[in-house]
Amino acid sequence: MNKPLILVVEDDSTVRNLITTTLKSNDYRYISAPSGEAAIGAASSQQPDIVFLDLGLPDIDGVEVIKRIRSWSQMPIIVISARSEDGDKIAALDAGADDYLTKPFSVAELLARLRVTQRRLAALGGTSAESVFRNGKLTIDYGAGCAYFGDAPLKLTPTEYKLLCLLARDVGKVLTHTYLTDKIWGSSWESDMASLRVHMATLRKKVEKDPDVQYIQTHIGIGYRMLKVE
Repeated sequence: MNKPLILVVEDDSTVRNLITTTLKSNDYRYISAPSGEAAIGAASSQQPDIVFLDLGLPDIDGVEVIKRIRSWSQMPIIVISARSEDGDKIAALDAGADDYLTKPFSVAELLARLRVTQRRLAALGGTSAESVFRNGKLTIDYGAGCAYFGDAPLKLTPTEYKLLCLLARDVGKVLTHTYLTDKIWGSSWESDMASLRVHMATLRKKVEKDPDVQYIQTHIGIGYRMLKVE
């Protein structure tokens, strides 16, 4: 597998050097940008495969960078930020981020997240194209890689879409936190569990548009289950 091109967006030179040195020592290709505007320009001109993005940039907020990139590209965006509140994570994920790492982070976890994202990129389009899942007003077209609520397309991030597919393929079955995090990120770090909660919260907001109809049930301390809806 060819190594992907990584765009590292970080204004702190110490953190930026740590990330780029790690990438270089593991034979990854990379480019870097110290600001939001520079990041958007690099993303447009260089077309990186994956973006590592800090939120606290000197010119524009990282969430705005995500929104602007998402207006024309679905390239995976992994946020690496000191902001640890759920509200900050939800804002970034709602804007279109695929993953969220909180500073300080370990190099091992950074590389693990990168490998998982690579596998997701390699497997893109690998879902069975033979079937369409329907549950109440929810429809998943596996072949097209799209989901709908009624006739309206759901604007899901790649991670939200994969979670939805995992739940749909085992409708009625409780999927544990460990199972889901392993399928999504290939690990069960403590931060994976936090990210799962945030992703699931944003997914439920998008899917459960009818307040009287529940599609995803939380089993506290265990996991999640998609309910069968008539």
